[in-house]
Amino acid sequence: MSTMWRDSILLSGLILLYISDINGQSCNGRCGETFEMCSCRAACESLLSCCGDYRESCIQISPYSGTMMGGTVFSILNASFYSSKQEQLTCRFRGEIETVGFTDGEGQGYCVSPLLFQSGWVPFEVSTDGQTYNRSGEFLSVHPSKMDAAFKVTLVNSTQWQYYGTPNATGTLRMTWNPSLVGAETVNIELWGYNEVNTTTTVATGEEASAPLRAEWTYLYSLDRGVVNSGSFSFTPKPSQKPYSDWEMGSVRVSSSNYSEGARNVQAVWSGAHALAWHLEETFRQDSAGWALDRCLSWDAQEKNLPNFLEEIVDCPCTLAQARADTGRFHTDYGCDIEKGSVCTYHPGAVHCVRAIQASPKFGAGQQCCYDHTGAQVLTGDSIGGSTPDRAHDWGSPPYGSPPRIPGLSHWKYDVLTFYYCCLWSDNCHIYFRHRPSSGCGAYNPPRAGAVLGDPHFVTFDGLSYTFNGKGEYYLVQSPERGLIVQGRTEQVMLENGTLAKATRLSAVAMRENTSDVIEVRQVQQQGHLEVLRNQQVLSFTEQTWMDLHGVFLYSPTTQNVTVMFSSGVGVEVRGREGGAIALTVLLPSDYANLTQGLLGQMNSDPSDDLLTSMDEVVSPDKASPEDIFNFGAGCEGALFCKYDTLITRSLAVGNSTLMSFQSHEALLHDLLPVVSCDWLATPRNGEKEGTRYLEGAIVSFSCKSGYGLFGSTERTCLPSGEWSGDETYCLSENLLGLVLGTVFSIATLITMWVMISLHYRKQNRTRQNRMEAKVIFEQS
Repeated sequence: MSTMWRDSILLSGLILLYISDINGQSCNGRCGETFEMCSCRAACESLLSCCGDYRESCIQISPYSGTMMGGTVFSILNASFYSSKQEQLTCRFRGEIETVGFTDGEGQGYCVSPLLFQSGWVPFEVSTDGQTYNRSGEFLSVHPSKMDAAFKVTLVNSTQWQYYGTPNATGTLRMTWNPSLVGAETVNIELWGYNEVNTTTTVATGEEASAPLRAEWTYLYSLDRGVVNSGSFSFTPKPSQKPYSDWEMGSVRVSSSNYSEGARNVQAVWSGAHALAWHLEETFRQDSAGWALDRCLSWDAQEKNLPNFLEEIVDCPCTLAQARADTGRFHTDYGCDIEKGSVCTYHPGAVHCVRAIQASPKFGAGQQCCYDHTGAQVLTGDSIGGSTPDRAHDWGSPPYGSPPRIPGLSHWKYDVLTFYYCCLWSDNCHIYFRHRPSSGCGAYNPPRAGAVLGDPHFVTFDGLSYTFNGKGEYYLVQSPERGLIVQGRTEQVMLENGTLAKATRLSAVAMRENTSDVIEVRQVQQQGHLEVLRNQQVLSFTEQTWMDLHGVFLYSPTTQNVTVMFSSGVGVEVRGREGGAIALTVLLPSDYANLTQGLLGQMNSDPSDDLLTSMDEVVSPDKASPEDIFNFGAGCEGALFCKYDTLITRSLAVGNSTLMSFQSHEALLHDLLPVVSCDWLATPRNGEKEGTRYLEGAIVSFSCKSGYGLFGSTERTCLPSGEWSGDETYCLSENLLGLVLGTVFSIATLITMWVMISLHYRKQNRTRQNRMEAKVIFEQS
């Protein structure tokens, strides 16, 4: 019977393909669309509803990702070309950037990715004649610093590269790469420079300082040509001459020597962007600190004419625990990761940094927050390793393409290279921190967390716990005002013996915010493993763990963990657990208060009304019967029909996964507890400060240098009110302090004498008045 069913389905699929051909329903230039008789959507293959030319027109590629700098060669998997000869292909990206592709004479086609200045999925088309583009697909453009080191040129001993030309930093520089990424016997080693220039001739100030900018990515010169592609190259840098020395940041490219020098969009491998200390002019090597100070002062003057972006960036979380738990709004900074040994080159003293995921709305600025081993935020007022905001978000921001929103490169231009000028190549960090001061955490509000775990159990945003064993599709969170929908699917638990238990589990979750891509995460047959779909198309995380999508970001470091981050700061964590259940956590920012409905409650700090039915009737948690709970859950059902069961599973694996999920949720709630913070306290001039924690209960002590006396409080405590105890502290020279104290004593003495004299005269006047009154009475008598 099952064989007959499969055969009938296959026959139906073949008939459908034939009908689509004769009706002219083609995927040519229509990938992603659905027609009356067939479909060009990715899900059509599993549904056997694809149009006849789907696989030829809607192509898949390998590898599916590469650096946004270009040069990645990828093969076209499911389309065939002339096998009798090699031919040239034209690959057009974003409908505007063309690169030269090729075939191998065996029917396999290849394209080369171009310089894109953006991250995320980029559409491309393929043509065999340069005019008709009848095949299309998508290529994942990746931030250069998020690329695996195996796919980049590695600058060996990066410290030597970044300080070359400063005192005691000389010698031979060495780089390495994977020779197979270039595909040639000999290569050219080239230097490319990056800059952003104003497209107008007028000088803009204030709000007008955001005049249109143009990104320039320019070939400068070759370090060597025709080098054997051994995967390694060493050289002793020489100072460059103008105009080349004007380029102060860039990357090294290794490409086939078959190409002309500086040829764009050809197969190549790139180093990461870096400060070109080793290439700068001779004056830098003669006096690197003086050269850097000049650049630092020039930048200082320019910054004063640029818009103030600090007012629109978010505050940092107060603690490391909060920063790591608030996954909807903050994500690990790859340059300072506690999970990778805390190698924090630009933030000495920090063990972990995070970045705000979303750039600021108007200026595309970013926030960075760093923490020490105690979990306290490191501030620039106390340390060179303090948290620093960024004029250009390191990860870029939509619509990309134009400064200052270009991933990585704009950030290097405005925030990193200037750090070299002021802090690394000269000792003038106070100038840099004047424009990049750490943000405190006074305005930070932790998100609220709701969870689904086990068979399944629900913990609402307001802390109400209950069990609902319905089977079907339900709204977990719905906010019409904010355009957020998180929907879950539950199904019966299958036991190890293959029978169905009288219990359910969360097997899939789908979500969207406003016009974002629709994200679905579902359990696959292999227990604990998750599958992610974007607009019904399966995504692979075999090459990249991070993806920039439309209105949403995805992070999946393992097949058991997926984090979804929406533009509003909503975070959804999906974890695959042993036993086949999905554990789900939804993190909502505080501005979602009173705007949510669904199985995870209303988020209004009142757990008594979390069981709100679709009929706007509140089921009291204290008096709710099992039938009431089922009726409440069924009111959130997204499918037309649903069945549910109330019996608990007898599976030990499910029980263990429920326990693990519950403990994880409890730990998350603890990490997200609000804390009280006080303002940063400055070190008094000519004094010292002990203590760099500014949370409730923290104590900061002050002392003065020799020859100075302390005036004010020697110790101040952060109070529950968010205020500091005591008075502001000053360190005054002992002579000045003696003069101040002497003056205070003299003023006090004068005031005392004035009061005594006033009292004396008042007493005399009163005595005289009494005598006069007595005399009048005597005379009258």
